[in-house]
Amino acid sequence: MTVKTVLITGASGAVGSAVVPLFLNEPETQLRLLIRADSASHLQERLGALMDYWQPELEDADAISRVQAFRGDVSEPQMGLQAHEYQQLTEELTHIIHCAANVKMNMSYEQAQKISVDSARYIVGLAEDCVASGQFAKLDFVSTLGVAGKMRGLIPERPLIEAREYHNTYESSKAEAETFVLEKMNAGLPVSIHRPSMVVGDSVTGKTIHFQIFYYLAEFITGRFSFGILPNAGDVKLDIIPSDYVAKALYWSSGDSESTGSLFHLCSGPDHSIRIMDLVDNVRAILASSYDEKLPALIVAPASLFNILLPVLKLVTTKKVRARLSNLPLFLDYLNDQQLFDNTETTQVLSAAGISIPDVNQYLEKVIGYYRQQKYPRS
Repeated sequence: MTVKTVLITGASGAVGSAVVPLFLNEPETQLRLLIRADSASHLQERLGALMDYWQPELEDADAISRVQAFRGDVSEPQMGLQAHEYQQLTEELTHIIHCAANVKMNMSYEQAQKISVDSARYIVGLAEDCVASGQFAKLDFVSTLGVAGKMRGLIPERPLIEAREYHNTYESSKAEAETFVLEKMNAGLPVSIHRPSMVVGDSVTGKTIHFQIFYYLAEFITGRFSFGILPNAGDVKLDIIPSDYVAKALYWSSGDSESTGSLFHLCSGPDHSIRIMDLVDNVRAILASSYDEKLPALIVAPASLFNILLPVLKLVTTKKVRARLSNLPLFLDYLNDQQLFDNTETTQVLSAAGISIPDVNQYLEKVIGYYRQQKYPRS
């Protein structure tokens, strides 16, 4: 029997870091990690920090012996690896989980293309070379629901062929990368594509390795940086999904050959997404009741009026807060889209595999609590 050897890109990210322990808890599985580092010593330093992060979840104290880290960059040809390292991977990999990404929304076109499109081409190239070696089973490619851009209504669980506009270069470059992978999938490459929504911490512990977009929004909706003034989002919902749900789905998919050729929406969907205005109330209630935070009284203004007030708010606040508010228009742009994400088929498939969508009302306090304890440990 061929030993399972899995390459995970983006192991230091929110999704990748949640996937790694699931594979390391398979006693025989060998893990290969691609990590950016300035030197060999820096590589080992980063790997050590990651192993410390994963240690509480590992059942095997010697799991590190089954991990080999490579110093490279998925956006570079042959991922920046030395020739013999790349050759080693083509001859031994049975699975690839491609999680590497950069979720910054204000990247230049060139940056976004390099990070999303170039990396897709190089990871697919590696998968094709592995297929040629004969032992390769599958590539699981992490895309994003952001590929829908400014489409309105219910976004379907299928390739999106509609002409559409995008909010930013992150979305447009991810859409181009996904289209490339879909073409390869249709040509016979064994791959599944996964579109997560906005990823938050673990549904049980709240733990996450990075605080990404959701946490910026959570800070903003407390009102502490805008004198309590918030835009009225009406009935617009926010689709967030815990990292452990995404990780379990990727782990299951990698071992399920029948999922090859499938496209999954790893999200809460219309039934489990939360209204932004309810999220405002819930986050403020958590901070007030559990942490005795004194928050400003809430003043909900029409979104159009808030956009007019925003420059004024910047003038009367601190430099640090101005920096936070400067990126806010990038997020407010999403309030214009009455957008939901269909996950009917994905939910059916994953439920049959024992993977269910966590209830936001059950995990929100844990996610907010973990963030607060890490960000403000002395308060």
